[in-house]
Amino acid sequence: MKPLILVTNDDGIVAPGIRVLVEEMKQLGEVVVVAPDSPQSAKGHAITLMSPIRLNKVDVFDGVESYECSGTPADCVKIAKSVILADRKIDLCVSGINHGSNASVNIIYSGTMSAAMEASLEGIHSIGYSLEDFDYDADFSPCRPIVRQISAWILENGMKNTKLLNVNFPKTEGGPYKGIKVCKQSEGYWSEKYHIAEDPRGEKYYWLTGEFINQDNDSNTDKVALSNGYVSVVPSHHDLTQYKALDGELDDLTQLI
Repeated sequence: MKPLILVTNDDGIVAPGIRVLVEEMKQLGEVVVVAPDSPQSAKGHAITLMSPIRLNKVDVFDGVESYECSGTPADCVKIAKSVILADRKIDLCVSGINHGSNASVNIIYSGTMSAAMEASLEGIHSIGYSLEDFDYDADFSPCRPIVRQISAWILENGMKNTKLLNVNFPKTEGGPYKGIKVCKQSEGYWSEKYHIAEDPRGEKYYWLTGEFINQDNDSNTDKVALSNGYVSVVPSHHDLTQYKALDGELDDLTQLI
């Protein structure tokens, strides 16, 4: 029996990146697509609670059962698991290919990675794929064989200590990747500011801009791998505990009451 692969993203069901992902996953198993009906970038792990979710079966990918969802990327995975595929075991969830990097702290904001993380919370082996190119017409062709090979390896071997991989591809000018680096998430932050202007009615609006500041001197990080032409693979997890702070740093708090 073919493995069952759930495909989703955050750029929307008609984005070029998800089409590449669907085409590659069709070579590995049975594919079902549940993706947002509109772009949902930087939605993080938001879920829809205060309004109904609409789900429509669509004919977007030849020979592939596909649904567009009015909710967030995390909603797409939840409704796929609980409704569309409720009586079936999902062998792999892949999200992307995202237009733009999700390295370092971008994983926190990313709808692409949040969809994959939602699947991992459900016990499903999951991979988020992203390309370091925001262009709608980005060249995904160098990603194709790597996406297929990584996904096939996970389907065959599984993972013991994680169920979620954050895979990022560097932007290349037609050249091949130097290789794959399994590495850690780079420590950094966004130095943000808002562009302030006025609309035609004279009302102010605010548009977020920013610059990523890398604070990590470790050579084994996703940002370093990407800058050197390597595909970065970061084993990730939903546990946000800072374990170093459990080593007595906050013990005085236990005496406050």
